Amino acid sequence: MQATLTTEAAEQTQMLRESAADFVRGSTDMKKLRERRGTLPGYEPGLLRQMAELGWLGILVAEDHGGLGLGFAEMAVVLEELGKGLLGEPLASTVLAARLLQHGANEDLKARLLPGLVDASALPCVAWQEGVGGLDVDNIQTTARQDGESVVLDGAKRFVAGAAGAAGFIVSARGAQGLGLYWVDAKAEGVALRHEWRADETPSGVLELKGVRVQPQDALCPQGAQAAAALERAVDEAAVMASAEMLGVMEAALQMALGYMRTRVQFGKPIGSFQALQHKAADLYVQQELARAVLDDAVRELDAGSSREEQAKLASRCKSRASDAGLRVTREVIQLHGAIGYTDEYDAGLYLKRALVLSGWLGNSSAHRRRFARLTGGVVTV
Repeated sequence: MQATLTTEAAEQTQMLRESAADFVRGSTDMKKLRERRGTLPGYEPGLLRQMAELGWLGILVAEDHGGLGLGFAEMAVVLEELGKGLLGEPLASTVLAARLLQHGANEDLKARLLPGLVDASALPCVAWQEGVGGLDVDNIQTTARQDGESVVLDGAKRFVAGAAGAAGFIVSARGAQGLGLYWVDAKAEGVALRHEWRADETPSGVLELKGVRVQPQDALCPQGAQAAAALERAVDEAAVMASAEMLGVMEAALQMALGYMRTRVQFGKPIGSFQALQHKAADLYVQQELARAVLDDAVRELDAGSSREEQAKLASRCKSRASDAGLRVTREVIQLHGAIGYTDEYDAGLYLKRALVLSGWLGNSSAHRRRFARLTGGVVTV
């Protein structure tokens, strides 16, 4: 019976991969991608609605809330394929919001927000980081002050992915009893949003909160250990999914370089026949497959529901490896193309810029290696 279920799951995942690959082939338009740079919301809303119609925004959402109730393996193959066409934004950021909502304690709030996420009619996003980098979910300076029955939020958040198209924000804030998570409507009084521009010229939100009043029904997690645990778990899960997108980015970039090496002729022969370039390409392929292997391990453990400690270790291992491999592959792909690879008109640079964004989002490789060392009691040189 188990073998049958495994075969059925594999077939379902393969069909999902083929569907995503078809979507990418029909939707990838590098000219439009260049035109969207430096504009809001930083992605094509029409494509996002199509993804929602295909059910992809609800892959990790329970059926009770309008989702498909599938697993991380299914989400990973979709993001990997979208990464190949540079179409992963903002689907990856919805993973973080969906998982955090589902790990929260407020069932009524889940029922209100998750259907809007699934059909892309009202996207929530997560505002939890402050300052530069860091993975410590407890390092929060935004305050939550009790005022009667409501809570008043004051502070600022950075690196809010998907903020430009968000209907509201799940905000982490510290109160007298510890960390809490609160839903804040984007149009609430005291909310101000501006944008910073990332390496690929997509927007990253900076959220300012001044005396924002939150009612009890909008508290996702009460102050205390549950909120920190929910946030840390959701960040780990989203980091693994970002690694899946990164795998797609490096795969597409490497295939672009291999195609160029087969057709670019120098000294009367294709440059792919030169042994030095063959060795470099082989090294990059090894980096890609190492990233795939650790991603498979992490996805398997997430779907198996292994212990939080094991999931945290594998998430950091996966994100660190994918970040390093993605940056190395996309940078050296530029070099394999020679001078044309450095021009903005050539697509190789677009993959490098997306890799730069993904490598830093939810913790870069150095941050995750330090965390992995702490979790395992080992020593990691960064």
